[in-house]
Amino acid sequence: MINYLKEYIQKKPSRLITYADYIMQALYHPQYGYYMNDKRKIGREGDFITTSNISDIYGRSIAKWYYSKSIEMNLPSAICEIGAGTGRFAKAFIDEWKLLSAEPIQYYIIEESPYHRKLQQEELTFDENIKQIASLKEIAPFEGLIFSNELFDAFPVHVIENYADELLEVMVTVKDDMLIESFEPLTNEEIKSFLARSELKLDHQHRIEIPLQMESMIKSMAGTLHRGLVLTVDYGYTNEEWMEPARRNGSLRGYYKHKLINNILEHPGDMDITSHVHFDALTKFGNHHELKFVHKWRQDEFLLDAGILEDLQENYDPNPFSAVSKRNRAIRSLIIPGGMSSSFHVILQQKGG
Repeated sequence: MINYLKEYIQKKPSRLITYADYIMQALYHPQYGYYMNDKRKIGREGDFITTSNISDIYGRSIAKWYYSKSIEMNLPSAICEIGAGTGRFAKAFIDEWKLLSAEPIQYYIIEESPYHRKLQQEELTFDENIKQIASLKEIAPFEGLIFSNELFDAFPVHVIENYADELLEVMVTVKDDMLIESFEPLTNEEIKSFLARSELKLDHQHRIEIPLQMESMIKSMAGTLHRGLVLTVDYGYTNEEWMEPARRNGSLRGYYKHKLINNILEHPGDMDITSHVHFDALTKFGNHHELKFVHKWRQDEFLLDAGILEDLQENYDPNPFSAVSKRNRAIRSLIIPGGMSSSFHVILQQKGG
């Protein structure tokens, strides 16, 4: 892919592209993009691990949580998952729902990656109730739960930096046959608007990622949802956290064979690229589009509130490979202080009564 990117950049009149354009090409190009190829991405043989792939206990816990909410709010048995990965979460959710309710679940999956769509087809049995769909428009008006796990962190982002009180956009160019950064005066009015609405102010040599696609996704969710809940699981920062000295280099990074790569210009097409979510902007934009912010938990706190400890079986099993031992280890890994869940947050938004 590296040769394609060099040609792509050199064909531009300015010989510059934004980081958002670079990430879009690196992740979503139909032929070369990371998410579009058949390379294994999730798990030990891939580049990263997601919470939903540690154990089916995660999907089952959220199924129990939504079952309780659906009764409390008189919501239908319907969920739309955006970015379903391997389909393991969906399978766990559906399996648990069958134990909880005689009413079948309507489960819709939206997935950009052809590779993951194929894995989902191997994991799940699709029928009139369980479907892969192309967009939220297909189910509007929708009542139920819209769920995503690590969706917003994979959006292409622009990168800006304050240098001597001047906002610069960090661009990507080619020099000496290498991909490098170039700093240009910020002219993008959408970025300026995002900063103003988010009330973000950068100090000298502080850089940050700007996710312009975030609001369009939130607007699409809000426009699709007639009544129900949006549950977003991801890692990110509040405005206050973004402004801490430790964040002054931003959060943009790659994962390649389970190694953290700080320079995302390396391994294009072969590496996952991610950045932290702007939590304050997500909730603020949601409120603007009638998705009322309800609560934000750290993921371990949410799972404890959802009753995950009820699945922790007290009986000791000397066999470490038994189903009981594996489940207990998975539960502990999801709630242990300093564990994986401490890096993730769960945001709940609501539309309608």
